[in-house]
Amino acid sequence: MVELMLAAEGAGYFTDGAVWVALSMAVVIGLMIWKKVPSAVGKALDVKIEEIKAQLDEAKKLREEAEALKAEYEAKAKAAEKDAAAIVARAEQDADAIVAKAAADAKDMVARKKAMAEAKIASEQRAAIAELKAITANAATAAAARIIAEKNDEKADAALVEDAIAKL
Repeated sequence: MVELMLAAEGAGYFTDGAVWVALSMAVVIGLMIWKKVPSAVGKALDVKIEEIKAQLDEAKKLREEAEALKAEYEAKAKAAEKDAAAIVARAEQDADAIVAKAAADAKDMVARKKAMAEAKIASEQRAAIAELKAITANAATAAAARIIAEKNDEKADAALVEDAIAKL
C-alpha cells in the first residue's frame, strides 16, 4: 500500500481526483460565463420579478376595487336600512290612519244605525198610537151606536135623519 501511495505521489499532480473535480468545475464555470448563463439567469429572474410586480399591482388594484365595492354596498345597505325604516314608519302611520278612520266610520255607522232605530221606534210608536186611536174611535163609535140605539127610538132616528138631510 505504501507503494501505491508512492506511485501516486510520483505520478504527478493530475492523478489526484480532487484536482480533476476542481478543473471540471473551472471548465463548467468558464463555459457558463462564455455562454452568458448568469446574464440569462438574471434576465429570467428580472422577467419573473416584473411578472410578480405586475401581479402584485393587479392584486392591489383588485383589492382597491373590492374595497370600493364593499364601501358602495355598505352604503347601499345603510340606505336600504333607512328606506326600510321609512317604509315601516309610513306603514305604521298608514295603519294608524286606517284604524282611526275605521273607528270614525264605526262611530258614524253606530250613530246612523241608532238614528235609524230611533226613527223606526218613533214610526212604530206613531203607528201604534194611530192604531190605538183607530181602535178607540171604532170602540167609541160602536159604543155610541149601541147607546144611541138603546136610548133612541124610531121617532128620534127619523128626526136625526131629517136633521142630517137638512144640513146637507
